[in-house]
Amino acid sequence: MTGLVGLAGRSVLVTGAASGIAKAIALRLGEERAVVGAVDLDEAGAARTVSEITGAGGRAHAYAADIADGEAVERAVAAFERDAGAIGGLVNGAGWDLAANFLDTVPSDWRRIIDVNLYGPLHVTRSVLRRMVAAGAGRIVSLTSDAGRVGSSGESVYAACKGGIVAFSKSIAREHARDGIAVNVVSPGPTDTPLFASFDPSGKLAAALERAIPMRRLARPSDYPGLVAFLLSDEAVFITGQTISVSGGLTMHG
Repeated sequence: MTGLVGLAGRSVLVTGAASGIAKAIALRLGEERAVVGAVDLDEAGAARTVSEITGAGGRAHAYAADIADGEAVERAVAAFERDAGAIGGLVNGAGWDLAANFLDTVPSDWRRIIDVNLYGPLHVTRSVLRRMVAAGAGRIVSLTSDAGRVGSSGESVYAACKGGIVAFSKSIAREHARDGIAVNVVSPGPTDTPLFASFDPSGKLAAALERAIPMRRLARPSDYPGLVAFLLSDEAVFITGQTISVSGGLTMHG
């Protein structure tokens, strides 16, 4: 269903929009007639996402940027603002991981995981948030992971980053509620994406998780866009500082 209140015409920046969950979100926002800014290190992938949105009659722009590079982020955000006007929404969707037990990793591994999953959202949020504060309105949704809520073997540093983004999001939600800005988190459970497949070439992990998940399947990228679009819309005007798991019941938080 389309037509969420306040989303049509809203300019929304989506990081990681070349593939996976973030791409699915970008496509849904295009259907909702938001103006989408697709940001990704994969410039060709971001352009393909934009082509799909515009081919369906929507409006979108692609930008190449490594979110770990604060200056590159600022250039992309400024370009989207020039192209689409005031930025009303942000989806921190980009992420990266290296599956390994902690003692099998080295500091150079940690740095890249932290740069993308912690510093990246901080860079993007700071650039967009200061513009939202000046405008007196905005919606921010960050994708984290249930690894950051309950832990995950082989993902210790990634989980630390995702838990950090939850705490960060709650903190800025408190700081900027009076500025008309809502900040929320969507926390995916195990999801059938290329990143997950790279961790599980044998398929054994997926099979075990399917047995453990009450709904008996992994999440799909299509399971997230409706919730994210809702949180970016005016339907969710009084919701802020929340973390919502989407895991088929694998994790249940009161």
